[in-house]
Amino acid sequence: MHTPLIVLTALRPELDPQSMPEGVQIFYTGIGKINATITTLNAIEQARPALIVNFGTVGAVSPHVSGLLEISRVVQRDMIAEPLAPRGNVPFCERPHEYFSVKGAYTCGTGDSFVTSKDPWLEAQGIDVVDMELFAIAAVAHAHGTPWLSYKYVTDFTNDASGQDWQERVNHGEVLFLEKLRALQQAKA
Repeated sequence: MHTPLIVLTALRPELDPQSMPEGVQIFYTGIGKINATITTLNAIEQARPALIVNFGTVGAVSPHVSGLLEISRVVQRDMIAEPLAPRGNVPFCERPHEYFSVKGAYTCGTGDSFVTSKDPWLEAQGIDVVDMELFAIAAVAHAHGTPWLSYKYVTDFTNDASGQDWQERVNHGEVLFLEKLRALQQAKA
């Protein structure tokens, strides 16, 4: 089966499957890079999409971002193998250390931790928001030659209240994302 586009998101509370437009298949990755990698591989094999659309929640590093953001660039924030390679780079690896979407304006840093405090490295790298899945999704998409887009909804501001703020706002971006998704579908038709 060949699908024009699929949606990958981490959890059902972020995006209700009943709200999906007709003809759009959703895959839930679970939390973290390993879960996202496995699900993205399976989704590409099953659906053979022309486009992968990621939606999810993020914590803001930059105090100037809010709402639904379109991500242009993603890096791996928790690959720390210094002195063998600079932070964010996998040592002895020829794959890219950053990936770029079809369009967007913001940078996301992906890692297997929930960020609750400021990290000067994130700010120095120009990272606007942090998540736990996008780098893996982008890496698998790149390896399979599949373009991707990512829409992220800011739920918190990487501070002591991040966990509670995320829980309270986990589904607040759904309506905004669905508007973008419908516009994408119309553009593809």
